[in-house]
Amino acid sequence: MPGRQEELQEDVRFRILRLLEDNPELSQRELADALNVSLGGVNYCLKALLDKGLVKLGNFSASRDKRRYAYVLTRKGIAEKAALTGRFLKRKMAEYEALKTEIEALQAEMAGRDETPMPRVKRS
Repeated sequence: MPGRQEELQEDVRFRILRLLEDNPELSQRELADALNVSLGGVNYCLKALLDKGLVKLGNFSASRDKRRYAYVLTRKGIAEKAALTGRFLKRKMAEYEALKTEIEALQAEMAGRDETPMPRVKRS
């Protein structure tokens, strides 16, 4: 079972792949802003995705600045995104159920307090 740090890293990979699938022209800075992750973190993750063959670099032809790249998902990247989507959804559903249970418990606690008044404490 993956640890919390690994889950967070997987979430970032999933979100990067998801964003790049729809917007391959996004810069690293734009990805970092969209994900609320450091620029260095995005750079590190993109390098890993490139090394694994999940993303490939191409020139962004619509840009005046020909140094800008497009990050295009490969077939392997699309398959990995699908697998990550399933794990992400499973994890978020479990978090949702736990949160829902906690909310219901708090609501029941608050309803019980409404019925029985809190004793007053005398201040000296």
